[in-house]
Amino acid sequence: MNIVLIGATGFVGSKVLAEALSRGHQVTAVVRDASKLQAQDGLTTVAGDAADADKLAAVTKGHDAIVSAYNGPRGTPEFAQRYIAGTRAVIAAAKQSGVSRVLWVGGAGSLFVAPGVQLVDTPQFPEEYRVEARTARDALNIFRDETQLAWSFVSPAPLLVPGQRTGSFRLGGDQVLMDGDKPGSISVDDLAVAIVDELEKSAHVRQRFTLAY
Repeated sequence: MNIVLIGATGFVGSKVLAEALSRGHQVTAVVRDASKLQAQDGLTTVAGDAADADKLAAVTKGHDAIVSAYNGPRGTPEFAQRYIAGTRAVIAAAKQSGVSRVLWVGGAGSLFVAPGVQLVDTPQFPEEYRVEARTARDALNIFRDETQLAWSFVSPAPLLVPGQRTGSFRLGGDQVLMDGDKPGSISVDDLAVAIVDELEKSAHVRQRFTLAY
């Protein structure tokens, strides 16, 4: 499979890159600073901005799928605006290039903890992450209105941590997967496994899914 990966040097994107290459996929990494990636078999690196739909469309043409681990300028006043602009640009680029398969890496904040109650809207949710989580929820809603693309949106468990690749975890839908009376956790390495699994199997087309141990 020929995959375009946006944000390949980030916390999640770097693990997705390693997982995809280990399975023999070809990856075109779109990053702000191409010097941050070392040359390796199966990898093509392109310097670019995820919000530049026209350039992204040119890069994406001829590929099988787009994976976005784009985070935007976290912790800045323009985060929400830039993140949503990036979301819309990726969707526009996919349509321009004719690549219908898009997998978007979002956050856990929009997962439900009770009927009608999302994690981001609970008093326990960390205030410093609330804007970011609500913005990722807005991105999910943009995808849910999208009928032309074969999109998937992954929300990892609330506790996304460094750790080992086990390849063993539970999959879910719109609800937080619990570990007893606590929210579940997942390593970033196993998140990458789930992302590449989804690209290969297309089990959650036009759906959001989650995972946890």
